[in-house]
Amino acid sequence: MSDTYIIEVSQQAAGIVVRDPDGYRFFAASHRFNPMEGQLFANAREAERAAFLFASQGFPAAPVVTAA
Repeated sequence: MSDTYIIEVSQQAAGIVVRDPDGYRFFAASHRFNPMEGQLFANAREAERAAFLFASQGFPAAPVVTAA
C-alpha cells in the first residue's frame, strides 16, 4: 500500500493525500480545493469521494477520521 496518492477530479489534479499516523491528510494542488487543505480521511478513496463532492457541490465534505 502506498503512502501518497494523487487525487484527480475530471482529469485534473485536486491534490494529494499523504499517509500519517491517523489516516490520510489532503494537500490541495489547486486553489479550487484549498478549503479541503489539511482534512484527514480514512483512506485515499474517501478523499477522492470528498474532492468529487466538493467539486460538484462547492463545499468540503466532512472528513472521515479513523479511530485510534
